[in-house]
Amino acid sequence: MNYFLYARKSTDVEDKQVLSIEGQLAELHSLARNEKLEIVAEFVEKRTAKMPGRPVFNEMLNRIQNGEAQGIICWKLDRLARNPVDGGQISWLLQQGTIKHIQTHDRSHLSSDNVLMMSVEFGMANQFIRDLSANTSRGLHHKARLGYFPGTAPVGYLNDVRAKTIVIDRKKSKFIKSAFELYANGSSRFEDISKFLFENNVKSLGGLPIHKDRIKFILTNPFYFGHFRYAGEIYEGKHRPIIDKKLFDKVADVVVKRGHPQRTDKKPKALCGLIRCGECGCMITAEEKKGHIYYRCTKKKGNCSQAYIREEILATNLSKILTQYAMPKDWMQELLKLVDKDERDASKTVNFFVYNLQEQKNNTIHKLDCLTDVYVEQDIDRETYLAKKRELMSEKKSVEEQIAKLQKGSIIWLEPMREWIKDVSMLDEIAKSYDLPSKKLSLQKIFGSNLTLRNKKIEFTPIKPYAS
Repeated sequence: MNYFLYARKSTDVEDKQVLSIEGQLAELHSLARNEKLEIVAEFVEKRTAKMPGRPVFNEMLNRIQNGEAQGIICWKLDRLARNPVDGGQISWLLQQGTIKHIQTHDRSHLSSDNVLMMSVEFGMANQFIRDLSANTSRGLHHKARLGYFPGTAPVGYLNDVRAKTIVIDRKKSKFIKSAFELYANGSSRFEDISKFLFENNVKSLGGLPIHKDRIKFILTNPFYFGHFRYAGEIYEGKHRPIIDKKLFDKVADVVVKRGHPQRTDKKPKALCGLIRCGECGCMITAEEKKGHIYYRCTKKKGNCSQAYIREEILATNLSKILTQYAMPKDWMQELLKLVDKDERDASKTVNFFVYNLQEQKNNTIHKLDCLTDVYVEQDIDRETYLAKKRELMSEKKSVEEQIAKLQKGSIIWLEPMREWIKDVSMLDEIAKSYDLPSKKLSLQKIFGSNLTLRNKKIEFTPIKPYAS
């Protein structure tokens, strides 16, 4: 009788305790010599048996059905099959006599034997795989609930093999943060971010620039602000964030609003985008004629009777308006003294705000607990549960960042006041200069989009705090 020798070992956890391929071959050849079994071919496979479709295994069975061999030598039956399809095929061929003998290291299986023992052994091998899969999945979900991402660290982080945690990649993380800040400005494409990262040695696994689709995945990955996705759920991570949620939300808004490169004017005009037409409401644009720049209505809504105005005249009118909101220098010093006093008193009120935010956070945590209880009781479906959980976790993260900012610097709210005082004290100087970009910036701070041009005259309505 001719025999095929079959040895298999996969890289999965299922085969950690199994002899190596070389060990199986040595033991099986020794077994064949002792039992005087003639081996006509060897089949070696490095693949899991939990799913049907192994090419080497199928080739061996085809050759057995063609009559090249009538027996199989293997270490154990679970080397042949760990799924009911392959196990059933082996059992059927043995019952039909196509396979007359299967020899393992500890027993023989013959066509005349009771098939119950073989079925039990194959069943145990299959159940082992099912239990292993369920236990692995359960362990990974438990790890996620503890706040540890059960997977490969995203770019900007590294897997700490010894501690089995994820730590920040000091070389790449700063460029990832810069990429978020760059895209948040609203003037960069995914391709621009990819180029920026590539120039700073942040590349794909193949050493190439990261694809734009992967860039979008990075910029929308909550892992970078402290949360992570796993199996369709959002978890709160124990890893150190690279960015704060405010920056992440800003990037998310830009991703939604655009995603395509903005067309830029080859010759930008300083005051474009600042003023609307007082007649039809369209924006005021600019064009150059005979060496002079003229501003006019775009007339996108149809006919408009408003005439052109020279840039020099428009700039003069805007300077006069700025002068009206300028602050005397001596006022600035007195106001800054008052701000310094407010700074000293601010710590007395910060505890009140932190307390309220902490209550809000505790309320959100309570809602999360209630949501979990409702889901466990199967009163809501999984999709509704996951959507509401994401919403509550996002809300909790935002509140936590607000608390952290207050605790880190209770005087942070005074900085805008100082900036405002400095801005208005510089208005007179800016009005007298011909720095049109500075004029535009100051006018936007004072009036927002409330500047209109009608009959070559500027009409304006200031916004807060200038309105008061």
